[in-house]
Amino acid sequence: MAGNLSSSAPRSVSLSKLQALNGLFAIYKTQGPTSADVLNKLKEALLKEAGVKNPNPRKRKKQDLKMGHGGTLDSAACGVLVVGVGNGTKMLSTMLAGSKKYTAVGELGKATDTLDATGTVILEKDFEHITRVAFEEKLKIFTGDIMQVPPLYSALKKDGQRLSVLLKKGHKVEAKPARAVTVYSLTLQEFKPPLFTLDIECGGGFYVRSLVDDLGKALSSCAHVKELTRTKQGQFTLKDHALREEHWTLEHILHSMQPCPVSEDHSDLNTKHLVS
Repeated sequence: MAGNLSSSAPRSVSLSKLQALNGLFAIYKTQGPTSADVLNKLKEALLKEAGVKNPNPRKRKKQDLKMGHGGTLDSAACGVLVVGVGNGTKMLSTMLAGSKKYTAVGELGKATDTLDATGTVILEKDFEHITRVAFEEKLKIFTGDIMQVPPLYSALKKDGQRLSVLLKKGHKVEAKPARAVTVYSLTLQEFKPPLFTLDIECGGGFYVRSLVDDLGKALSSCAHVKELTRTKQGQFTLKDHALREEHWTLEHILHSMQPCPVSEDHSDLNTKHLVS
């Protein structure tokens, strides 16, 4: 399990040892920072451990670690963030496209512009007519291969800029067209109106915020995400693999890392989430 190593004082490691890392591992992303911010904080901690003075993880230098993450988590979300280091960055597109699991707490009766609790309430509707039976019946239409419109506030880009950034700058942004996504399982764990809790397993490109918004509409009401936790990505689980910040050390990473297959060539894979 992540974090079970002894808490002895971290020993100084050389930069060459860090640069020799090649593989995938998972860290825990807290609510608040962006995925890129968390990745840079991890990188800075490792460079400091290696003895690099005043490391700047955002500056591109030869001694920097090649590191990236396997799929953005919203700032307001927490949970598993898969990290690739060295040649492991070439394996990240399999994480982007692969299976993920989430636990989401939603709130009926209120819709926001961002589809989550960070946004401004733009609509309020009654929800008293919604029963658990009716709710679970609607879940069926959102299971399997479905079409989904991504949120306007998202990491998707237009002309090289994120839609969320363009919106915050006051630009008018049109919704991206609906695209095919896959929901492997969707279950209602708790129903205490206006709050409800969903367990979701989905494929790449899926947005939980869009699901909750669409569910609210399908139930003749509205809804938004209050809390979102990614509990699994690929083979990495929140319980067993996600390293907490106090364990962002070379020792713990070596203990939990999945090494790259030496003979495998991933050079054609997408590594757009690199931070180097």
